[in-house]
Amino acid sequence: MKHSLKLFDLTGRRALITGSSIGIGFALARGLAGAGAEVVLNGRGAAPPPEAVKRLREEGASAHAASFDVTSPEAVEAAIAWIEREIGPIDILVNNAGMQRRAPLEQFSHAQWEELMKTNVDSVFLVGRAVARHMLPRKRGKMVNICSVQSELGRPNIAAYTASKGAVKMLTKGMAIDWGQYGIQVNGLGPGYFKTELTEALVKDETFSAWLIGRTPSRRWGDVEDLVGAAVFLSSDASNFVNGHILYVDGGVTATL
Repeated sequence: MKHSLKLFDLTGRRALITGSSIGIGFALARGLAGAGAEVVLNGRGAAPPPEAVKRLREEGASAHAASFDVTSPEAVEAAIAWIEREIGPIDILVNNAGMQRRAPLEQFSHAQWEELMKTNVDSVFLVGRAVARHMLPRKRGKMVNICSVQSELGRPNIAAYTASKGAVKMLTKGMAIDWGQYGIQVNGLGPGYFKTELTEALVKDETFSAWLIGRTPSRRWGDVEDLVGAAVFLSSDASNFVNGHILYVDGGVTATL
C-alpha cells in the first residue's frame, strides 16, 4: 500500500519562488525545501537574495539565486531560459512577487496604479507564461499564484491593491483552463493578515490589531509558517486533481461578516 504522505513529497522537484528574499516568499521557499524540493529564489526587482540563499543552504537545502525583474518581459524570458538550462527544469512555480500602496483612490496617481499592476498582475502573467512554455511539452507542472483575502474583500484605501489581487484570482482560473489539458495545475494561495516585515506597522497598531483579531475567527494574526502546508499541498501530487482553485489561509476572515 502506498503511504499517503508520499503524495506530499517534493524530492526531485525544482521550484522557482518569485519575491522570496523575505517574508511570505522566503517562508514558502523554506517550506518547499523542507518538503524536499530544490528551490530557486528571486529577489525583488533585480536585487539578488544571497542572504536568503545562504540561510537555506545552512539548513541543508539545495538553493539557488536567480536575479531578474519580474515585470520585464525580456528579463523574464532570459531568466527562465537560463534557469532551465543551467539549474534544471522548473517543476513548480510560485508567483509571490507583489507590493502594496495605500491611499484614498481619488489621490492614487496613475504612476502608482501602473507600478502596482505591473508588480502584482503583469509579473504573474509574464513569469507564468514563460515557465508554461517549458512545462507544456513536458505535460506536467504546478503553479501557485499568491492571491489575498483582498481577492474577495475590500478595505479602505487599498482599492488598487484589491483590483490587482482580484485580477490574479481570475488569471489563475484562466491559466488553469488553458493549461489543465497539458497536465499543469494552476491554483491560488490566498493569505489573510500575516506578521511579516511589510505588516510590522499594522501589527504594532493596537487599534488595528485589536480590530483584526476580533474580526478573525481564529483570533490571531497569521504566522508565515501557517502557509507552508497549503503551499506544499498545491505543489505536490496530493493536488493533482485540484485546478483553478483559490485556497484561502486566513483564519476564517473570508467566512464571516
